[in-house]
Formats: sequence, structure tokens, C-alpha cells
Amino acid sequence: RPGAPAARPGTTTARPGTTTARPGSTTQRPGGGPVGRAPAVAAGPDEDDGPRQIRRGPGGAARPVVAPKPTHKPGPQKERGRLTVVTALNADEVRERSIASFRRRTQRLKGHASNEPKEKLIREVVIPEAITIQELANRMAERAVDVIRMLMKQGAMHKITDVIDADTAQLIAEELGHTVKRVAASDVEEGLFDVTDDSTDTETRSPVVTVMGHVDHGKTSLLDALRHANVVSGEAGGITQHIGAYQVVSPESGKKITFIDTPGHAAFTAMRARGAKVTDIVVLVVAADDGVMPQTVEAINHAKAARVPIIVAINKIDKPDAKPERVRTELLQHEVQVESFGGDVVDVEVSAKNKTNLDKLLEMIALQADILDLKTNSERPAEGTVIEAKLDRGRGPVATVLVQRGTLRVGDIIVAGAEMGRVRALISDQGETVQEAGPSVPVEVLGFNGPPEAGDRLAVVENEARARQVTSYRAHQKRENAAASISGMRGSLEQMMSQLKTAGRKEFPLIIKADVQGSLEAILGSLEKLGTDEVAARILHAGVGGISESDVTLAEGFNAAIIGFSVRANKEAAAAAKRNGIEIRYYNIIYDLVDDVKKAMSGLLAPTLRETMLGNAAILEIFNISKVGKVAGCRVTDGTVERGANVRLIRDNVVVHEGKLSTLKRFKDEVKEVQSGQECGMAFENYHDMRAGDVIECYRVETIQRSL
Repeated sequence: RPGAPAARPGTTTARPGTTTARPGSTTQRPGGGPVGRAPAVAAGPDEDDGPRQIRRGPGGAARPVVAPKPTHKPGPQKERGRLTVVTALNADEVRERSIASFRRRTQRLKGHASNEPKEKLIREVVIPEAITIQELANRMAERAVDVIRMLMKQGAMHKITDVIDADTAQLIAEELGHTVKRVAASDVEEGLFDVTDDSTDTETRSPVVTVMGHVDHGKTSLLDALRHANVVSGEAGGITQHIGAYQVVSPESGKKITFIDTPGHAAFTAMRARGAKVTDIVVLVVAADDGVMPQTVEAINHAKAARVPIIVAINKIDKPDAKPERVRTELLQHEVQVESFGGDVVDVEVSAKNKTNLDKLLEMIALQADILDLKTNSERPAEGTVIEAKLDRGRGPVATVLVQRGTLRVGDIIVAGAEMGRVRALISDQGETVQEAGPSVPVEVLGFNGPPEAGDRLAVVENEARARQVTSYRAHQKRENAAASISGMRGSLEQMMSQLKTAGRKEFPLIIKADVQGSLEAILGSLEKLGTDEVAARILHAGVGGISESDVTLAEGFNAAIIGFSVRANKEAAAAAKRNGIEIRYYNIIYDLVDDVKKAMSGLLAPTLRETMLGNAAILEIFNISKVGKVAGCRVTDGTVERGANVRLIRDNVVVHEGKLSTLKRFKDEVKEVQSGQECGMAFENYHDMRAGDVIECYRVETIQRSL
């Protein structure tokens, strides 16, 4: 066989058609011998090649013997059990049963047992606040189709991937006979602050005293006098803008007292309320020369709301115009009865400047604390409240924490709000590093991942996984709330109506950075109050810490102003702001900040239009003048009529036209104005339907700039 092509070497060379058809081997060698031999050799091992060459040539068709070669060969393959067309067609093999027939057989053997209802497994199904139909079906071990069918019966069309709420899921599960256990995402917070078990609280703890009162009545000075330090001079404009927490030792009894200083001005309501929440006793500072003021009243209300005993400190008694009696009577109006008036509120006359009666005040606080009989257990994991939080350059997020129960130690894993961390260091109010902080001790905590919100509860958790679980849930909640407040008014009809009203609202975009969380909160609160239906401050971003380049980039996108409260922009941010023409304003007194924003927002208000009546004229006669049209001959009855002023045409007490005067003539001359009692000719712009007896009213429109 293999010799066949070789015997006729002519075939390959004589026909150029053959050779060109296979550019692979033959064209390259035009010689006769080698060409003939090459395919011959190839034909042996490569069955594929040989027949193909012969088939291609026009003469090849005459020898079809070679083509079916591979089909005869698979004899040995058969034993290997390889499935080919031939082996499939050969019926000599035993035919195996198909899967379908096997199923039919088992079905027959079982009888129709499968049609009988299976005994149902009743499970306890855990249902979260939202669940997909697929997941619900899996948990109940039911078919998702059945669940969807049940929903359809209730008139709700759903796909398997749809999310349904917990109530619907519960209905379905109970209808299918399962028991339901409802869980909420908020369950992760359970057990963080366990119920106080008073029986374990045996040790006495020092009282937490909040100093409250009106701005500039001397709260911080009083505290300074008590702790022999000077904080006031360090505060901008001598106004406390942060909550400070300090510990003072009472000179006579030697007891420790924790003081919390709250800011007095109107903007810091939230901080004062927070101060009142964590305290045992409120010291209300009232200036003897000034009496009871708005924030004094507010402080009284906070103290009452928190059901905390009040001690009144009447300050500035060293001043010549001091009238302590007046203060006592004014307090009566707000239901604070001092002891000298037969009440139960202790009052002490003090002077922070001359350090008068300070020991007496401390003794009164200590006495009040004894009456309250404050107990605690320092062995349990710590709980506390974040009083203040800030981002410190070099130290990272720093939170001032008042430990309320248990002992906070270095290395504890803590959670506060949406932030978690491990306590890296504890710093006391004196600036010393301590290893642990017991109940009623204020400390600065280093080691948070980010600055928590002021007022957040702090708790020690057992491990990082738990901390992460809690913080991720809270962060998610926070994001959702933020998104809800931004997208805000979707949904109900009333909301849509109010949205239509606010759609025309002008916005004043701002980016605010403050040094601590409390001040930031106060600024945001004050700015929110400034908004009206027409103009509102839109806070694009508010945060704690210095002004960074990213703030400037954000401001550039929205054309916003950047406000820094007791913080500065870093070099890159300042350069970027200068380059992009973005204004960065620095403030350290909150009132200046609010006033400036108020002025800027007033500029966005649409000016009001005010009409000023000029005079009236009665039409006596109508003249038709060619080229001009109709001209009304009038007499001015009162006031004056001016050319170019706005006019109304009134017929039978109904306004028929509003427009402007085109001409105002007296005799033959154009005049600017016509006085009362004189006659004149008038023509309107683009209006000619005037009749005798009509009244013309003339007025001027003025625009007036409004302010908030």
C-alpha cells in the first residue's frame, strides 16, 4: 500500500494543481523524486494526511478504498469500552437501564406511597427585620413556590428574590405551621448596658457636679478658683465653648468631687442637656449683679428634667451693685425656693474673684452628696459617657470620658456610638497618664478609631468581634438616617406638598470644621435655626479636626464657603483654597460665626416689592388722534401722576388693565408729572380700550432688600 503513490511519481509533479493545493510540503521542492517519496512516508504514520491528498487530486476519487481506513481499525478500542458511533450501534453488548426506567421501577416498587402526605417538620424560624422569599423558604424547609403562592393569595405579586418585611414573613410562617422567633438588627446592642444591679454597688463614689448658668456669670472662674487653675483666659472671648471635666478635693472632708463645666450661651443647649444627664448635683451659678437670665432658666429646666438637686451659687458678691436678695426672689418665679425663703434649695453667696465662701460651697456639695448616698461597684466592666471628643494632631481621636460604673483600664476594648477602639492611654484632668479610671473619674481616652459623638455611651466589650458587630450596626443606622435626612421628603402627600414649597428654596452651602464635637453640634444647631422657607444653610460636610485638602475639593465642587471654628487649614488646603478662590473663614466665638452666616444668607433672600401710591386721575373724555391712537383727557383728582410710572385702569371698581403710561401731555407739551387738580392727556402702552368715567391709578414699585 504505502508504495502506491511512490510508484507513480508523475502524479504529484505532473499536476501543478495538486501541488499548489497543498502549499505545505510540495511546492517548496519542485524535484520529482523527493516529492513522490515525501507523501509516501507521511502516509504511513499519519492516516489523516494520506487519504486527504488522494481525495483532493482529481484522480483520487477513483480510489475510494483508502477513506474508510479508520473505521475498520477500532477493534481493539472496543475492549477499552470507549463509546463511539459503532459501539453504540452494535447490539451485542448488554444494554444498561436508563435512569428514567430505574426511577419508574422504584416508583412501582414503592407503590403510591409518595403521594401520601409526608409528616411535616415544624421548625422554629428566625425572622429578621427584612428577609428574601428564597431565604424564608429555606429556613422553613418549604418550597419557595408555595410561599409565593400564599403571597399571591394575599394579593401581592412577588419574585423569589424579593425582600419582604418581618410581619409578612411571620404571617406566612405561622400559616405554614411553624413557630416564629423575631430578631431585630438592634439585638446586637443587647447586653451592652445591662440592667443595674444595685445589690452589688457597695462602695461610695464621689459626686458628679455640673456647673450651669448664663453666659458670663462666672461658671468657669468659679471652677478655676476651686481648682486653683486658669481656664478662662484660655477660652476665646472668655466664653467656655467646651465641656471641661475636673476633679477637686474638698478641703474639710477630703472627699473628691468631679466637676463638669458646661457652656452658658444659647447655642449649647445640647451640651447642657448632656451635662445634666450624667450628673448627681447641679450647681447653678447666678451673677448677683445680673440676676436670672434666659440660660439660667434653661439650666433650671434641664436640672428639673434630669431630676437632679440644685445648689445655687450667687456669684460676684464682691461687686458694688450686687443684689443677692434680688436673685433669690427672681428664682422664686421659676419654682426654685431657697432655704431662707422656706424652700429646700441650698444657696451660697460666693465670689470667684476674691475666693470668698468657696469652702462653704464645697461643703454644701459634699453634704448633698451624703444625702444622695451614691454607691457603685468598681469591679465590673466600665460604662461611661463621652463628654467631649476631638481629633488631636499627633494623638489621633481623643475622647473625654466620665466613667460612671466599673473601672476603665488600659487595654480594654471599648465601643462608643459608631466608633470602637482599644484604650491606648488614659490621661487624668491634671494631664498625668494613669493606668485605670474608677467611677466618677473624668479621663481623656486615647485609642478610638475615630472621634465618637459627644454624649455617646461608652461600654467595654469582651472582644473585637463583638465591638465590630455593634459599631457596624450603628454606623449602618447612622448612614441610613443621614441618607433619609438628605433624600428626606419622599413618601406621603403632605411631604410632597412641603417639598414643592421648599423646591424654590435657595441654599447656602457650607463646610464646617470645629475643634471638638460639642462645639460642632452647637454650630450646626444654630445654623439650622437660621433657615427659613426661602433660604437655608446646607451643610455639605461637618467634622472635627483641621481643614484638609479634601474639604477644599468638596467646597470647590459645590461652590461652598469653609468655616473653621478654632481650627486652621493646613498648608496644602490653604494653597488649594487660594488657587480655587474658595473662602475659608476662621472663628473662635460662636456668635460671630452665626452672625456672619446670617448676613450672607440674607443676601440670598429675594427682595420684597413695595408699591407706593402716587395719585389718581379721572377720565373725562376720550380723543381719537391719528398716528397716536386713543388719548384720554383726564383730571388728576389727588396726588400726582408721573410719566413712566405704573398705572392701573379701574372701571366700576374693577381693575381692567395694568401697564405703563406711554405719553403724558399738558396742553401740547410732554411733561414729567402733573399735579393734583390739573388736567392732562394720557395714553397707555399697547392698550386703547379706555372710556369716560374710568379712574386711572398711578403707583411706583420699589424693591427692598430683606434680612433674616
